[in-house]
This record gives sequence, structure tokens and C-alpha cells, in this order.
Amino acid sequence: MAETNLKALGGLLARQGILVAFVVFMIAFALWNPRFIEIDNVFSVIRSSAILGVMALGVTFVVIGGNLDLSVGSLLSFSAIVVLDLHETPGFGPALAIPAMYAMTMGIGAVIGFLVGYLKLNSLIVTLGMLSAIHGLTLTWSGGQNMDIANQQETWFGIFGRGTALGIPIPVLMFGLLAAVLAIILAKTPFGRKVYAVGGNGTAATFSGIPRARVVFFTYIISSFCVATAGLIQASRTMGAQNTVGQGMELEVLAAVILGGASLLGGSGTVFKTVIGVLILGFIQNGLLLAGLEFYVQFVVTWIIIILAVWLDIATKRGKLWSPIA
Repeated sequence: MAETNLKALGGLLARQGILVAFVVFMIAFALWNPRFIEIDNVFSVIRSSAILGVMALGVTFVVIGGNLDLSVGSLLSFSAIVVLDLHETPGFGPALAIPAMYAMTMGIGAVIGFLVGYLKLNSLIVTLGMLSAIHGLTLTWSGGQNMDIANQQETWFGIFGRGTALGIPIPVLMFGLLAAVLAIILAKTPFGRKVYAVGGNGTAATFSGIPRARVVFFTYIISSFCVATAGLIQASRTMGAQNTVGQGMELEVLAAVILGGASLLGGSGTVFKTVIGVLILGFIQNGLLLAGLEFYVQFVVTWIIIILAVWLDIATKRGKLWSPIA
């Protein structure tokens, strides 16, 4: 009986390990410091995690489709710099700067989607190359200078990063709304089922009549749309941006997606669990700061979490937390 219960517990952890880990982290930090679960702190963490979270939502589609996107950090820098620069350009303002930024950011996403989807180039190589190319494009656009909005009191642009509605920060609302819409698309639409099919077995999906190249192409369009939204929040929050504001975020985004259970092999994952993965990273960083630990401890903890996530991912595939084979 005890052995049966132990196996059942192991199977539960293998299937829902990320949810169990989230609950354990929340309880542990709440016991360590009661301020951790205060509503103001919770909203603060979610608000600070919104940019990472919005980006992770798009990358979830890419990873489930069997590919990677390491360009999202540089693309975030590009989108923030572009929208700020256009905002300050005579004749533009926020009403024209925002859609123009979305169009350019999604245009770059379309290029990546074409290279990976239609030309069937390796997504790791393509997006790693685009990481450098987009960074160069950002520096070229800005002339190597950081961007700032001069008359911050005379524009409504700050609402996306600083505003609130019904007492809830706008970035939190944008993150939640986008997560809900994309969750429905992924779980309830034919396109979502095609993404799972292409990521699970691309060859079988092709023989089943699924347009594999088109599906991959649109996963990168969705990813670039999410990056543009994150860039809008970032630029609006600070009303300025450095050329390297998104540098290194591609690894944090990928960590959050993997934490959420999306397999690097493709074909598995959900938007809901990606949100949980994002929140775990955010609350762990917040909990460590409240505990009085130095910020650089977060890097070590993040590394441990990534290792744990990969372990849980493998355990999910084999149905066991550990392999009996040495």
C-alpha cells in the first residue's frame, strides 16, 4: 500500500510538478515573511513580471510548435526604442507611434517565421543570428543613444505602464487579458491544435494535410506581437529606454516557458502553466529580496530552477521522477 501511494505521489509530481512547486514556494516565503502575501506586494510582483510574462506567452506558441526564439530580448529593445523615438518625432505622437512600432516589430517576426517555417532553417541558428542583427538595427536606429520622452506630463502614453483601472495596474490587466485570449486560441481553436500537431510530429502533421510552414510562420507572428506589447509596457513604464533594455531576457523568457511545462521537443505545454512559470520566477526573486538576500543570489536560484524544470520535463515524458537505469 505504501509503495502504491508513493508511486501515485511520484506520478502526481511528475504531471503537476510546476503547480506543486509554486504552492510550496508561496507557503515557504509567506511563513518566512508575512509581507510576501500582502495584496500590494502581490500586485507589485505581477506588475513587475508583466513584461517577462507577455513575452513568454508568445514564446510558448513557438516552443510548442517545436522551435525556439532567442531574438525576443533584442526585439524588446528595438520595439521600446522605436516607439519612444517615433513618439518624439514631429507629426507622430503616441497615436501613430504605437501602430507603427507594432508593424515594424511584427515585420521582423515575419522574417524570422519565413526563414524557419518556409525555408526550414534551424530556429536556434536563425534566432541567435537575429539576436545580433536586431541589436545592430536598434543601435543604428537610435544612433547609439538612449531614448526619453521630453514632456512626460503632456502625453497619455504613460497609461500602459503606469496607469490603473479599478485599482488594478494596467500592465497586470494587459498580461491577464492577453493570456486569456491566447489560452483560448491555443486550447480551443483549430490553429491551436495544429500547433500541437506540428510540434509533436511535424512529418505526420504534413502528411495529415496540416500546412506546417504556415503554422510555424504564425507562431513567430504571435511571438513578435507579444514582444511589441511588452516593449510598449516597458517604454510606457519608464518613459525612456536604453538600447540594451531587453538584453538577456530571452533566457529568462525561455526559463519561464520551460518551467511551465512546455517541452523543448515541442508538442506540449499550456498558456496557463507558462503564467505559473512566470509567477514562480517573479515571486522567488521578490521572496529572496524580502528575506534580505543580495540580488545576485537570484542568479544562482534561477539556475537551480531551470535544472529542476528540465528534470520535471523529462519526468513528465517517462511518467517517473527518476529513471531506474543508472
